[in-house]
Amino acid sequence: MKQDLIKDVVQRMLPYLNNAQNEKLQEVLQYTLANYEVIEKQQQEKNSEQNFVELFLSAKRIEGCSEKSLKYYKAAIEAMLDELKKDIKHIVTDDIRCYLTEYQEKRGSSKVTIDNIRRILSSFFSWLEDEDYILKSPVRRIHKVKTGANIKETYSDEALELMRDNCTELRDLAIIDMLASTGMRVGEMVLLNRNDIDFNERECIVFGKGSKERVVYFDARTKIHLQNYLNSRIDNNPALFVSLKVPHERLQIGGVEVRLRKYGNKLGLQKVHPHKFRRTLATMAIDKGMPIEQLQQLLGHRKIDTTLQYAMVKQSNVKIAHRKYIG
Repeated sequence: MKQDLIKDVVQRMLPYLNNAQNEKLQEVLQYTLANYEVIEKQQQEKNSEQNFVELFLSAKRIEGCSEKSLKYYKAAIEAMLDELKKDIKHIVTDDIRCYLTEYQEKRGSSKVTIDNIRRILSSFFSWLEDEDYILKSPVRRIHKVKTGANIKETYSDEALELMRDNCTELRDLAIIDMLASTGMRVGEMVLLNRNDIDFNERECIVFGKGSKERVVYFDARTKIHLQNYLNSRIDNNPALFVSLKVPHERLQIGGVEVRLRKYGNKLGLQKVHPHKFRRTLATMAIDKGMPIEQLQQLLGHRKIDTTLQYAMVKQSNVKIAHRKYIG
């Protein structure tokens, strides 16, 4: 309790003292309080844990984080606080390490999930440190979780054609072609309206992460299938893709995922989901020699490292290169 008190005093003086002065203050407090017993008086602090979380989320919102990301941040931070049951200012590195270890053991979470939580907590405590609410982030010494390099699957040409040939609705065929030829995110596609499509230039403007606009392009086949679908529509909904049943409301991400999964189960294809089309396009583009900077722009990635993660080199090409250059 005494150490917590000293820590609180030092943290409150951070904005007014330099590092040397803070160290001296800590020494004086340790010496002065050495022979005293400190008992905590229970009271509600003005800046409670909830206030800190809300202030952090407000800061991230101003930076342009989506509401979906903010919801994930809030859930991860509050779960940690509920589990530790400690004042934010008293949380130390070992608390965070134990929390992440127990979280993984109890839920059987993947290393990727644990590292995502670590990154969120690191962002939260770093912000608290920058704003002088705490002395030092307890996550600073917890390094990135090594997740290993998994070769993620893409669709083969045969799988794509099989899905196209077995589409029972013009809408589904247009969706598959749209995802396959543009590489757009499914969340971007479901937000599109009819008047967003420029059929003459075979392009459209999408709103990506962080509400950033970018132009994506589609091929001639997609143009024809999309026009066939739109010409068959009898509703007045401005949305590009709508549900098959009345009242023909805008199609949501979940609706696309369920529909594609049904085709996958029917055709015996493994792991059929929207994002796999995006990864397939990225891999195909790299294989055909598309400059990585252009692919980054096409996919709407802020960092080129993200683009490189999507663009997985086909193992068959590695084999051919080995035979060509090594023998």
